[in-house]
Amino acid sequence: LLAVATVRTLRQRGFFAARPEPDLFALLDLVALGTVADVAALKGLNRAMVAQGLKVMARRENMGMAALIDASRLSRAPTCSDLGFALGPRINAGGRVGESSLGVRLLTTGDPEEARAIAQQLSHLNEERRAIEAMVQEAAEAQIAGQHNRAVMVLAGRGWHPGVIGIVAGRIKEKSGKPAIVIALDEDGTGLAKGSGRSIAGVDLGAAIIAARAEGLLIAGGGHAMAAGLTIEGARLGALAEWLDARLGREVAQASASEALLLDLALAPGGLTPELVETLEQAGPYGMGWPGPRIAIGPVRPLKADVVGKDHIRLIVVGADGARFKAMAFSAAESEMGQTLLHGARDRWLWLAGRAKIDDWGSRPTAELHIEDAAWAR
Repeated sequence: LLAVATVRTLRQRGFFAARPEPDLFALLDLVALGTVADVAALKGLNRAMVAQGLKVMARRENMGMAALIDASRLSRAPTCSDLGFALGPRINAGGRVGESSLGVRLLTTGDPEEARAIAQQLSHLNEERRAIEAMVQEAAEAQIAGQHNRAVMVLAGRGWHPGVIGIVAGRIKEKSGKPAIVIALDEDGTGLAKGSGRSIAGVDLGAAIIAARAEGLLIAGGGHAMAAGLTIEGARLGALAEWLDARLGREVAQASASEALLLDLALAPGGLTPELVETLEQAGPYGMGWPGPRIAIGPVRPLKADVVGKDHIRLIVVGADGARFKAMAFSAAESEMGQTLLHGARDRWLWLAGRAKIDDWGSRPTAELHIEDAAWAR
């Protein structure tokens, strides 16, 4: 909006009388990528700009963006989900574990060869980021057991890469169902530590961090409802954890008590089709503050279930109507639901709840379910 106001003022003052006026509409693909990657709420003008930005992105006019889409192996126009899980992480990988200038160079280059080279470099850095993230996550998860009574998980370690602590905080938040702050302790003797936090719906972590800074607990800190960053003296971590418990304990308890999944529709297994998913996508874009439809499908039982990656579950399920479809349960292998899907549900019928997605990795697109919850059929 600042750019829009600036161009308008310059136009009023005759600045563009002898020079071309920039087409801000053509830059909405960058706005969409930044909005989704920063987990900003898709409401009001934000949502309108992301919707138009996705249309601009589909035209592939930005060479760097087109190269990034190709490097992400997307064979169709990107969706909000692709921005959050494929394109955004690659751009961010430059700043996390490589050179922060790579993203800017990619999105501003007019040379297709340079664009392809940078996009590939960012993809390699993203793989490196994933490996570092896995090591930090394993170390952070080892501390969870000692904090089960905490309203907010505050996990800290020496040698943790500051470029991945935000991602790990998001993983811990998903596993624990509580806000999580992951902190990288200094290794240079300054005594300072940098942290990144992720919150759950209904708990404003950013406001709490700003208040903690105002009270002198933090050297620096800020954020929004769902994410925050901070700098703190390492010796004050315990005090911060206690302060957050007192500040957010009631909010976390209330948010946790209202965890019932709201469903938008129920389907027989045969109703999960690519055509249905494409129809639902037309009501998008979906994202933070504007979630996609949550579907219940059943009754079904797993025909095949195995673990892929570190702890994701891949399934093929069959319905009572004989229809089969694929499903994924991310970061679920060690959970009660995950163990049930893997070992305890072969001869029993279930209802599954989650989001319908298109899987276009094969020769033809198929519909699959990204599972959020499961319950025994009655």
